[in-house]
Amino acid sequence: MVKIRAFKGWRPPRNLVEKVASRPYDVLNSEEARQEAANNEYSLYRIIKPEIDFPPGTDEHEPKVYTKAKENFDLFRKKGWLVQDNKAMYYIYAQTMNNRTQYGLVVCASVEDYMNGLIKKHELTRRDKEEDRMKHVRVNNANIEPVFLAYPAQEALDKLVAGHIRKEPVYRFTAPDGFGHQFWLIDDDESIGTITRCFEQIPALYIADGHHRTAAAALVGNEKKEQNPHHNGQEEYNYFLAVCFPDNQLQIIDYNRVVKDLNGHDKQSFLAALEEDFIVESKGSQIYKPSRLHNFGLYIDREWYSLTAKPGRYDDKDPLGVLDVNISSRLILDRILGIKDLRSDKRIDFVGGIRGLKELERRVDSGEMALALALYPVSMKQLIDIADSGNIMPPKTTWFEPKLRSGLVIHTLDD
Repeated sequence: MVKIRAFKGWRPPRNLVEKVASRPYDVLNSEEARQEAANNEYSLYRIIKPEIDFPPGTDEHEPKVYTKAKENFDLFRKKGWLVQDNKAMYYIYAQTMNNRTQYGLVVCASVEDYMNGLIKKHELTRRDKEEDRMKHVRVNNANIEPVFLAYPAQEALDKLVAGHIRKEPVYRFTAPDGFGHQFWLIDDDESIGTITRCFEQIPALYIADGHHRTAAAALVGNEKKEQNPHHNGQEEYNYFLAVCFPDNQLQIIDYNRVVKDLNGHDKQSFLAALEEDFIVESKGSQIYKPSRLHNFGLYIDREWYSLTAKPGRYDDKDPLGVLDVNISSRLILDRILGIKDLRSDKRIDFVGGIRGLKELERRVDSGEMALALALYPVSMKQLIDIADSGNIMPPKTTWFEPKLRSGLVIHTLDD
């Protein structure tokens, strides 16, 4: 059963929230952050992408860049661009995309739960990326950005959230990407107690997005525990900032693949090789979007094909083997195209479904890529089954949208 805690968040005043709030650090590069923060001294990028305060080309991993993050975080608080709430509370964060809204609870999740496997992951993390975010947490002594968790939906929590969102939100705005964001405070003791008790009934939380941020936050919290001879388990560093959404509100969108060459095949021999494991049907020049599990869209030489895996090519009882990313990796990318390692092979790239299937056509028609594979999206049930079984999904399997907006609330590790 998981532990969560209310906290005294640091938040921007209502009139500054749109200027402070930003996209997460890992969805854009330094130059894009520099452009988005241009003429905006309030932008959170000055804390989460502080290299933008140095000349272009500055290595974001230099010690002076981390130091600058801390200087800017201190400056934001000194100038009142971030103000701490005077009471520990929970918050509700709602995101709207394509007229669909999902409601998350902003809480502090437990470092101990992460270390004990009660906050479950479905992706591998890279140590260099963990260490980068650990330095950021250490220098600021804060979780500047939240992690994105899912929990098994609970009717009691749904009802509580529904009651609170009838009130006027403290923030309501539409970001430049067109996604809507709303934010409410839950500051009454009864509701705070109800939320804490409800989470005590939940057996596990699941990392949806932000595996490196989660690992970094938990590992720094664990470090502080080991360094404190008077540790008692109640210190703020035992918890980290998270937004928890009920699993039945979340939608995973497709994450597609593009490949540079046919590994020595021409189009006809490639299609013939596919027919060993797939039913191959030409769909002409009209974009073909996969319609169900084990069905794929292939774009090659300005033509779309439907590929349906033949019976016996996968095991529906195996939580990993049933995944379409696994089927396509085994039977197409590895067997035919010779791509063994999705993490390191330079012949493959990945395109989030938010860009649409037109982007796959563009990459192939330009001559940059030889083919594109469109996949049916993974379901939340598949993600949870894999995390529960202790397995890890292949790289670039899940794409959650919309991303959490950073800068709506921050958690410091000392109070």
